[in-house]
Amino acid sequence: MGVAEEFDAVADGYDAARRRLVPCFDAFYTTAVEVAAPPLRAALAAGRTPEVLDLGAGTGLLSSLLSAAVPGVRLTLVDAAPQMLAVAAEQFTGRGVAHRMVVADLAEPLPAGRYDAVVSALAIHHLDDSAKRDLYGRAAAALVPGGVFVNADQVAAPTPELDRRYHEVWLAQVAALGSDADEIAAAEQRMAYDRPAPVAEQCRWLTEAGLADVDCFFKAWRFAVIGGRG
Repeated sequence: MGVAEEFDAVADGYDAARRRLVPCFDAFYTTAVEVAAPPLRAALAAGRTPEVLDLGAGTGLLSSLLSAAVPGVRLTLVDAAPQMLAVAAEQFTGRGVAHRMVVADLAEPLPAGRYDAVVSALAIHHLDDSAKRDLYGRAAAALVPGGVFVNADQVAAPTPELDRRYHEVWLAQVAALGSDADEIAAAEQRMAYDRPAPVAEQCRWLTEAGLADVDCFFKAWRFAVIGGRG
């Protein structure tokens, strides 16, 4: 079973588990929205529909939070797992949020267009480092001038010892939040596909991709929000 199939298998219950499996859920996602929102609001102020491209969008959790924070955005969600996108499509249709769904791997060309925000949550860490760097370059090229790229993701520690500590802390936190042994085991099974990279390296790659004001805007152990401006 590949990574897309792994996530399709848990599509229906995926969002319900996020608050347990992402212990810093509120600060993590709130920061991503705060970083992405200014160019979207600027587009609205200029009389233009803000365009958002969500990479590895899954069930649309980050896009949903963005569309609630900045009503009037138009969303393009890309993911290789069609059942995850079906969950997203149902909620956006029900809320009347303009959207299109693209079933594609992140190694494939990005949907045509220019975007005020290119965002991603808990997806890019599945790519190897070369593919991450390539995607960062393509994401930067897809931004309108002044647009923003935001990646809220799992990251590696700078050393193997710290990586082990990250995992120990995560296990303790998710258990305290109510994850049972089966849920933790399933999450660890999906982690077999993870290829996280340290924050410092990823910020360097974003700068090399041509982004300005690159920073790590939030970090709590293995969860970080990084990004920059086009």
